[in-house]
Order: sequence, then C-alpha cells, then structure tokens
Amino acid sequence: MTYTGHAYALGAGTIVNAISTWKGAAFAVDLKTFADVELNSGLGKISGTIEGQPEADTRLIERTVELVMQYFDVQMQGSVRTRSEIPLASGLKSSSAAANATVLATLDALAEEMEPIDAVKLGVQAALDVGVSITGAFDDACASFFGGVVVTDNKLKELERREKKEKDVIIFAPDRKAFSSATNVSRSRLIAPWVDMAYMLALEGNYEEAMTLNGFLYCSALGFDTEPMMLALEAGVKGVTLSGTGPSYVALVDNVSCSKLKESWSQLGISGSLISTKIYNKEAKKLAAGSNNELT
Repeated sequence: MTYTGHAYALGAGTIVNAISTWKGAAFAVDLKTFADVELNSGLGKISGTIEGQPEADTRLIERTVELVMQYFDVQMQGSVRTRSEIPLASGLKSSSAAANATVLATLDALAEEMEPIDAVKLGVQAALDVGVSITGAFDDACASFFGGVVVTDNKLKELERREKKEKDVIIFAPDRKAFSSATNVSRSRLIAPWVDMAYMLALEGNYEEAMTLNGFLYCSALGFDTEPMMLALEAGVKGVTLSGTGPSYVALVDNVSCSKLKESWSQLGISGSLISTKIYNKEAKKLAAGSNNELT
C-alpha cells in the first residue's frame, strides 16, 4: 500500500538574524519549496531527492519524514522529493522551507494533523539533528510556515509577534553559496548588544529600521560588502539587510525605490540574480489530501 502527500512552504528574508542572541525576526516571501512524500508499508529507509541538485545534501528532508513518523509511532519506508523556487544556501531560508514542506507533505501522506507550532518545532529539530542550522532557525521556520512577519525567541521556541504586512521585496542573490553551518559564530556573538537593539525595534514593529541595523552589523561581523546596502539607502529604501548569513541581500521597497534599486544592484558587477517578489501573508499548506485515512 502506498500513501502520498504534497505540500509547499515559503522562503523568507531576514529582519534580525538570531545567531548572535537567539532572538530573531523574519518575513515570508512569495517563493515556494514543494515537497512530495511517498510512503509504503514495511520497514526500510527514507530516501531524499532535491530536484536539479543531484549532489545536494538530503539529510534534512529525510530526517524530517522520520521525525513525523516517530511522532505518530508509525514505521514505514519511502521517499521524499523537493523542488524549489528558492536559491539554495543563499540566506533565503531554503532549509526551513524544505523542512516545513516536508512535514506537511508527510502529514498529508499519513492523513494526520499537528498543531502548526508543533509542526514548525519538528522541522527545527530536524535541522538541529543534521547540523544544517546553528540555532534551529525557529524565526525563519515560523516565517516560512505562518507567512507575514514574525518575531521569535529561538531558544525558548516562542513566537513573540506575528502580523501581516503588504510590501514589495527586491532580492539580490549572488551566485556564490554560504552555508549557515559554516558561519563564524564567535564573531556574531561579539555584536550581540547591538543586535539586541535591532530586536527591540522589531518587537515594536519598526521592521525596516531593525533590518537595516541588522544588516550593517552582520555584514561587518561576517565579512560581507555593505555596498549593496548603501546603494539601497541611496535609492530611498528604508529597510535593507543581509539575509541570514548571506550572501543574499533583501530590501523592502515602494514603487519609486524599486526601480532605482534594481538598476543600482544590476550594476554591482557581481554575478547573481535579481528577484522581484513580495511579503507573503498566507500560511504554508498541503496541496492534496492523504491517499488513505488509515494505515495498515
């Protein structure tokens, strides 16, 4: 007997990076990761595939399926396959999106439900288990799952604030990759007092000020160029930052600053992609009901 499930979750941009203080903030963007899970009766392993990335590490999505099955005390074998609109290892929360989409697709295959916050925490645990995240990225995972803007305490795994916000987003995603697990944590911790200031701004709803302060701090700590941020400020942007641990930059724009910033970033002389999107205010979701209501 075969059971299938399908779902998607969202990419996200940083407001406050949680590596320094375990407290962070992020916003979902209209870039999706899709997951397809197929489970079969019997004992065996879960094999993962990432479309278009034959050499990519699939441990996260495989571990996520395993944790969902453990949660419901189910033993099965099968596969999980993801495909994504989000550039991998670019600071745009591709790992959080993959974990969330895989949780939902596995729930769909099992015809089961979980409290949304528990589903998020399960994906965070999978990321910690396989070492693709330093804090578990609870802030990124909440943005990816719930949509909108979120502010979180990653150590306590508490969602402090969540709201919808209508805003266009421009992303500059350099072709180089930067994996969170390779980040210089000690240097990030040195800027903690100032990152706390950014976090307090985010708690108060001053997201653009928070992300710009965050960007200059983390660019300095992690060795990224601040020129993309300066160009954004010159274009009239109020909120711009290094997303995650880089290398992407994200900016919240209006009609005037959007065209100016795209022109400026296109002339940086750095190989990469410009992505026009928006804050996505809806939740991640299943795409189909589970094929069966009971497991045998």
